[in-house]
Parts: sequence; structure tokens; C-alpha cells
Amino acid sequence: MVALRGSGPLRLGGTMQVSVAGAESNVAIGLSRLGHRVRWTGAVGDDEAGALVLRTLRAEGVDVSGASADPEAPTGLILFEPRLPEVTRVHYYRAGSAGSRLRASAVERAFSAAPPRVLHLTGITPALGPDPLSAADRALQLARQHGTLICLDVNFRSRLWTAERAAPVLREWVPSVDVLIASEDELALCLPPPGPDAEKPADPVAALAAQAAPLLARGVGEVVVKRGAAGATAFTGDGSLHRPARPVRAVDAVGAGDAFVAGYLSALLDGAGLAERLERAVTTGAFAVASPGDWEGAPTRAELGLLGAPPGTVVR
Repeated sequence: MVALRGSGPLRLGGTMQVSVAGAESNVAIGLSRLGHRVRWTGAVGDDEAGALVLRTLRAEGVDVSGASADPEAPTGLILFEPRLPEVTRVHYYRAGSAGSRLRASAVERAFSAAPPRVLHLTGITPALGPDPLSAADRALQLARQHGTLICLDVNFRSRLWTAERAAPVLREWVPSVDVLIASEDELALCLPPPGPDAEKPADPVAALAAQAAPLLARGVGEVVVKRGAAGATAFTGDGSLHRPARPVRAVDAVGAGDAFVAGYLSALLDGAGLAERLERAVTTGAFAVASPGDWEGAPTRAELGLLGAPPGTVVR
């Protein structure tokens, strides 16, 4: 999408900064900056906004040969409206956009070119309409056929679809997922509805473990929970592991979850263990929080160590 960022309430007017945004493209840029080969498959309009999206991705080293420009639909739009220092409202304009017309054939072309080692999907794509849902379903099928590792970031967006619509889709996908990433309030969307007598453990970690267990039992290899300022906790068949968040001065929390995913997948692609995957994820997430924009603050591999520098450090 094209992203417009206001400096205050939209109804008051003022200036807006033009950029691009999108969970999957944010992850793609984050991985590319960390030195990985990344392909992004999607649809933009055959318009200036679409040209900006593709130009930005190419400039960041992301392969967009599998992307298409739709001459009959516009590029999607997102407006960011800061209302409080820690609160930003987001307004989507994606109905009828090129992204809402993404076809399964686009995914088939991408896999025929070269099956990826990792397929990254989010719960945003199926929320855009029946065609993107079919495309995502086809991507899962092809990934299973080619032995591709499947990563799903739930990324529930209540302004795009309801929990009642999202839950059946996500629950159907769960058995195909190798790495499931979600925030604490998103895990329930991937689980069957709790029974009337179900009790939630008082301890937060125990509550998360109780939700992760049935997901692991259904075939998910790793359940990774993004916990904001509390860091992140991962659950596997061997137990759980927690990493606290890296302390930084918060500037903009938008895009932090995508940066976290990029860091986690980067370490996974490097063959790192669970502890290092979590550590890199909370580090890349911290870079995003400390920088304005969705993806602009994503670090390069050489910059990962900068968070350990003392305040006032000047790198010469």
C-alpha cells in the first residue's frame, strides 16, 4: 500500500508524509537488509502509487518479479493518524484495490520460478477478499508440496475483518504452519472456542502455555508470542523460552511486530537456535520502535550491535 502519515488529527488537515507500508513488505525489507534473498508476490495498481511501492521494494533489494500491476484497480491506501504519544489510529482504503484482486495464479508463478525455503504469510491477506484468500490457500498447498517451511503471523486487523470471519480461516491453516507468530490477544483466534467450564490460569505465562499446547499438538513446530514491552516467549515441544524486550526510547511502535518477524526468520534462515532467534527478533523489533515509519528503521546486519552501545555513542 501507499502510506500517508499525518502530523495530527486528520480532520484538521495539515501535511502528510508519503511512504509505503504493508506487513509482508515490511518483513521482506527487514530480511533483505539483514542480507537474505527475498521475493515479494502481490498486486498493486498500474498507477503512480503502485510504481512507488515497487520502486521502494526494488531499492531495498527485494525481488518483485512476481508482483503484478493491475490496470483496472488502484493501489491500496493506508492513513496513519497520531492521536496521543502512544496511540495511533489507522484507516484502511483497500476495498476494490489491486491487492483485493490478487489471484492464486500469481502464487503459482512465484513457486514455479523457484520454491522458497520459507513462505511467510499473514492474516491480513485473506482479510482482503475471496481472491486473496484463495491465493493464500494455494500458497500453503504449494509450500507443503515443496517442503517449504511455513511461517504465519496472525496479524489480525479488526478494520479488515471480524474475529468471527478470521477464526475459521486461521484454524484451518494451523496444521500446515511450522512457525506461528502472534500477539497475546491473537492466539485465541487460532484455537477452538473454549468450553463453558474452561478456566484461564492466573499466571500470564501459564495462560500462554495453555493456549500454545493445543497448537503444538496440531502440528505447529513453534509458537512465538510477541508480548510488546514484556518481550517475547516461544513454545516448542521441548518447553518454552523467554526473552525480554530490548530497552529503547520509543518513537513509533507501528511496524515493530513485522521487524520482530524479520529478525526471527533471519536467525532461523541462518540456522540459529531458539535463543538466538528470539534475541535477534527483539533486537530488530527495538530498532523499529526507536524509529519512525513502518520499515525505515530496520537494521542491517552490521547495525545489530548498535543497541548495546552506551548513550551518546558516536560511531566514526
